[in-house]
Amino acid sequence: MRTLFLIGAGGFVGSILRYLVSGYAQQLSKSIQFPFGTLAVNILGCALVGFLAELADQRSVITGETRAFLIVGILGGFTTFSAFGNETMNLLRDGELWLACGNIVGHTVLGLGAVWLGYSTAYLLWK
Repeated sequence: MRTLFLIGAGGFVGSILRYLVSGYAQQLSKSIQFPFGTLAVNILGCALVGFLAELADQRSVITGETRAFLIVGILGGFTTFSAFGNETMNLLRDGELWLACGNIVGHTVLGLGAVWLGYSTAYLLWK
């Protein structure tokens, strides 16, 4: 029961952070068409999940409950892959094939790169 509470509390925090970070990034981009806010949140979330997963799974620096709170809760509430899917479909529906493809490639390539960067950073810091 405690773990469920930690996940729920983390999800609450992550969802609020997603709203704030996504809005700020979208505002900074000054773009009304391309979903830079969602891209920024997903890249940051991927980097953080890579970093924390390395610490939890390979280094045993993070306890199971802390992992549940941070990775499942906060980052689960923070990342917005469902929004990514919806925004990509909206771009396709609006006939914006190149923007839709850019969104898919950006999230996929940069997201995977960010996870690798997170893992690598944690590995180097906790050698």
